[in-house]
Amino acid sequence: MTVVVVVAAVLVAVAALLALVRIERGPSMLDRALGLDLLTAGLVGAIAIEAAWSRRTETVPILVAMSLVGFVGSVVLSRFAAREPGSEPGSDAHASGEVPPEDRIDGQGGRQ
Repeated sequence: MTVVVVVAAVLVAVAALLALVRIERGPSMLDRALGLDLLTAGLVGAIAIEAAWSRRTETVPILVAMSLVGFVGSVVLSRFAAREPGSEPGSDAHASGEVPPEDRIDGQGGRQ
């Protein structure tokens, strides 16, 4: 059991370190959000390893709450990035959010 816990803890620590690198180096907001999501998952994993090692069930609500916070945070950032015009470099979104005439499907200057 000790070997498994040590290996799992090392893997979670490496994942958290790589998440910190992604947060620091990420060229876009979505890269940083992905790093924060991975860091949250690593923290949940570390707490789960500690709970399994010490055979404590009191930490299960903490794990559930942290998982929900990470999930809701990821969904909120994804929805925000999807609605934000020009949120990614190289996107063709207009600042006004209006669809260009050649991309309209409603028959007013667009595809049929």
